[in-house]
Amino acid sequence: MAIVDLHLHTTYSDGRLKPAQLVRLCADRGLEVIAVSDHDSTEGLDEVFETASELGGLTVIPAIELSTDIPGSEIHMLGYFVDRHDPELQSALTRFRDGRGHRARRMVERLAELGVEVSWERVKELSGGGAIGRPHIAQAMVEAGHVRYPKDAFDRYLSRDGPAYAERAKLTPREAIAMLRANGAVPVMAHPTYSASKSDRDEVAQLREILTELKEEGLAGMEVYYGDYSPDQVEYLAALARELDLIACGGSDYHASGNPGEPEPGSVGPPLDAVDALRAASGRAAP
Repeated sequence: MAIVDLHLHTTYSDGRLKPAQLVRLCADRGLEVIAVSDHDSTEGLDEVFETASELGGLTVIPAIELSTDIPGSEIHMLGYFVDRHDPELQSALTRFRDGRGHRARRMVERLAELGVEVSWERVKELSGGGAIGRPHIAQAMVEAGHVRYPKDAFDRYLSRDGPAYAERAKLTPREAIAMLRANGAVPVMAHPTYSASKSDRDEVAQLREILTELKEEGLAGMEVYYGDYSPDQVEYLAALARELDLIACGGSDYHASGNPGEPEPGSVGPPLDAVDALRAASGRAAP
């Protein structure tokens, strides 16, 4: 079991556990360092830090995950040691969450056109007031009996090429890196290659070239020890991280989604020296 998990989600984006529940689960699993990295939101971090302080023995790295566009696909960018009190960051995140909400509403409408009725009110309820995402629509589809698992909703309707998919405005990878650097956060590419349990994450073509270009823009690391990656994928990505002098990060990407076989906190993660490297890159003595 890993003692570091740098990729976790709560109800403030598309996870199904509240921040305090997630922190307690991580503590119960014996984790020593975690990063909660909700999509377009840092709103759960106060509760995360409060619960970790109550429990003791658990170090928290404040983090965030941003979606960015590349031709025909997307890259997710993690930011570690994010300054959640930065007003410019929060203004941008509010715009991103609004865009997510408008996109989700369009997808619910497209599902209805396909004869798959889902309550928009229920989707909003499932988001718990956080950033509305496709996983909330998928869970509503499960509840309505349209699919068995959330993954099935993505496979059949909600993936990038699915019939109910709708686009939203996103940053480019370079813009996301610049935004994170301006905030003082450390930019890390999330899940850089295909993950079989997440059907809309296509393998990023020409990964070495993309990473090289983004490192010149300020990229500091990449996920290596991730979710359901195979040993061969981890070996390949670890070698690539060493070659490009990028910090080898990772984590479970846990959402408590209800999908069979979902990697759980502590099931995968980087060594402790990745935490030291992220802290050094951030220039901060403590999380």
